[in-house]
Amino acid sequence: MTTKLAAMIDAQPAVIESLADPALTAKAADRLRGARRIWLIGTGTSRHAAELGAAALLRAGIDARWIPAVSFATTPGLLRSGDAAIVITHTGTTPYALRSRHAVLDAGLPLVTVTGPESTWPEAVRTPVVERSETYTVSYTAALTVLAQISHHLGAGGAGPDRVRAIAAQVRDVIAKPGIEEITAPERALAIVGPGAWSVTAREGALKIREGARILCEGFDAEHLLHGNAVPYHSADQLLVLQPDADDEGLTAALADAARRENIPVVTLCDQLPTTIGEILAQIPMTVRLQLLALRLATHRGQNADVAITGAWAEPDLWRLGHPS
Repeated sequence: MTTKLAAMIDAQPAVIESLADPALTAKAADRLRGARRIWLIGTGTSRHAAELGAAALLRAGIDARWIPAVSFATTPGLLRSGDAAIVITHTGTTPYALRSRHAVLDAGLPLVTVTGPESTWPEAVRTPVVERSETYTVSYTAALTVLAQISHHLGAGGAGPDRVRAIAAQVRDVIAKPGIEEITAPERALAIVGPGAWSVTAREGALKIREGARILCEGFDAEHLLHGNAVPYHSADQLLVLQPDADDEGLTAALADAARRENIPVVTLCDQLPTTIGEILAQIPMTVRLQLLALRLATHRGQNADVAITGAWAEPDLWRLGHPS
């Protein structure tokens, strides 16, 4: 049970290292260079990648905007002259991502897709491994690596070959010693909170834990948790705090203190990261730790994380909605 998820997690160091060659992303970056605005588009896990990619491009002084694929595909008039787009779809079959791709192509605008190895699209940057578990892991960290390098080419820095290889080595260390042994399944629910980019990682980790372990789990940035979302949590729940030292305002650590005063168990996870690592790459080791946590909790609860979506949620007609005609 969940053997495919374990194999996909273990594949990540080699996959990330294989993407360190800047030539793999140079043409894609050149296609986007000079765009007045870049849209980053995705669904689910790919949406989290789009958020982090947009944040990196903004740091390079580029007008970059992430948007869910369903919103991009169903909102007329978003595209204008000077736009470009990055569509992220691990499988190349996600309906609204496909509609978004067609919209950009029909508009004659520069397009890059980040997708899997089976794609034949001419504009694609292909990641090297097909997911074998429905709880996606390696395709996400591979997409983050690609987006980090595209943003590096366009001026954000922080994702040269040596830094990508350093992250691959750190992921190898995380897999060997994840440091999650004290985290157990909550009686009721788990909340994950992180500052800045780590809030995206919190939401991605929560998605893996919901899919893989079937535990009620939510991810937040600190402000979002504070403004009402913390209210329902109590001693039957747990709070997992990511990288609180990255919060210059101290709100993330203060929330952890408040949770303890409310008798909510708190666990903190921190990675030691070089300051030269760009913000997207910095998310990868923590993402892998949360993937391993999802696997660990799934195993302890007797859940099959390789088949995440079942019953009415898996009806083919439901998944075909939004498919281009």
